[in-house]
Amino acid sequence: MWLKSVGKSIIFGVPIGVTFLDTVGYVARVEGISMQPVLNPESINTDYVFLSRWAVRDHDVRRGEVISLVSPKDPNQKIIKRVVGLQGDIVSTLGYKNQYVKIPEGHCWVEGDHTGHTLDSNTFGPISLGLVNAKALCIIWPPSRWQSLEAKLPKNRHPKVG
Repeated sequence: MWLKSVGKSIIFGVPIGVTFLDTVGYVARVEGISMQPVLNPESINTDYVFLSRWAVRDHDVRRGEVISLVSPKDPNQKIIKRVVGLQGDIVSTLGYKNQYVKIPEGHCWVEGDHTGHTLDSNTFGPISLGLVNAKALCIIWPPSRWQSLEAKLPKNRHPKVG
């Protein structure tokens, strides 16, 4: 009888779990230093964040938000960056082929917080909003770092709004 109950739980639980992960969100480990000091401020600790798929379901991202996206350089890799500019904005770049870039429709400009130690739009240009798969809402591990991630831009990274 117990085995029958476990089988039913698995049959119903797995699809519900998959639907939750695909629709609502999931926890992800943040690797690397590109988002320091906000994420992984010390090399000895690794932050885990809650990524909300629901928050970006309509490709609704805002300046300053930390998002997860498919890397334009490697479609098998997910990266986490901050939104600096939205479609129509004019962004002053940091080493991109043009000093200023007007963000095309359906795109955004993303950067890592650790300037000079990140592969971001300054390397690959504006990214399609279709590559965005989640918004980082909060750090959930380690417990000493529990906090919401606020949408904010560094002082020198505000775009000219188009």
